[in-house]
Amino acid sequence: MIGRDRFRPCRRSLATAAVSPDPPSVARYCVSVEMAPEAVTRAREAVAEGLGEVGVVAGSAFADAVLLVVSELVANVLRHAPRCPVADVELTVGAGQLIVGVADAEPRLPALGLGERGAGLRLVAELAAEYEGGIGAKLTVNRDGKVVLVRFRMPS
Repeated sequence: MIGRDRFRPCRRSLATAAVSPDPPSVARYCVSVEMAPEAVTRAREAVAEGLGEVGVVAGSAFADAVLLVVSELVANVLRHAPRCPVADVELTVGAGQLIVGVADAEPRLPALGLGERGAGLRLVAELAAEYEGGIGAKLTVNRDGKVVLVRFRMPS
């Protein structure tokens, strides 16, 4: 188990930054991860620790897919937003879906067209598609930057 002192609660809910208010049956888990060489590992560990809080069975194929998506998205922040000191990683579950959101301070949106994605985003899109989901990105509201959102249908 990792110490909570290595992570902070998110500065602001990504859902608040990117989508409308939540109905009461939504579960949420969010951490802010400092962008450093070990950021991918730390984000993955923190999210693995929080999977149960949003109803994902640890060690399942679905949990592995979610963790791989988190790893790829945080790696993209390291690669494409080098001046971003912190990324917020959030899991939101409601209405039979899980949404992984990774927000950073870089306002440039990633290329998400079929022929435009890099290898990491292609993998993320394939994993989301396996669970009847998809990938998107939008500028955040009331703060600088963007959030990349990956939607999955929760397995039964």
